[in-house]
Amino acid sequence: MKLLVAEDQAMLRDAMCQLLLMEEEIDEIFQAGTGLEAQRLLEKEAVDLAILDVEMPDLSGLDVLDWSKKNKPDLKIIIVTTFKRTGYFQRAVKAGVDAYVLKDRSTAELMGTISKVMAGQKEYSPELMESLFVDPNPLSLQEQKVLDLLSQGLTNKEIAAALFLSNGTVRNYVSSIFNKLSVGTRIEAMTKARDKGWLD
Repeated sequence: MKLLVAEDQAMLRDAMCQLLLMEEEIDEIFQAGTGLEAQRLLEKEAVDLAILDVEMPDLSGLDVLDWSKKNKPDLKIIIVTTFKRTGYFQRAVKAGVDAYVLKDRSTAELMGTISKVMAGQKEYSPELMESLFVDPNPLSLQEQKVLDLLSQGLTNKEIAAALFLSNGTVRNYVSSIFNKLSVGTRIEAMTKARDKGWLD
């Protein structure tokens, strides 16, 4: 089996690769330190499975996942992360990730995940599954539409025109969004909603 390991922390990447190469199922491992490097390797090498970190320079692991599912549909993808961000997890699941697991696991556990994924199964860290149920989106559908337009840089007046609402109604929606998210600015609202997976 040929793997790609993409991780921007060189020491962690080297250690992971050394441990994985001790497993008899693993024939070869390609290494990448950035998302762009990972994508370029995947373009030219025949890889069975890619292990991607979420946050990397150039392109994120989620960007590489999106690209891979469009261009290399047979490639299996495992995302490993230290971040328990619901938004990252939801985006990965929507994109068709094969496994999404936290980094604090042993090589034996990672090999178990690799075997599962190669057999066509999915695996998600239980902590992330829990967060989906613990953190439901508090915004109404209309508030989500308003926040989406806010994130595109539209003014209250432009949002009112786009949604056929009065300026006062839009102001009320914005105020309600701030209250529900416990934030004081548009930027904070967008950041929090994105982190939670409530805004694409």
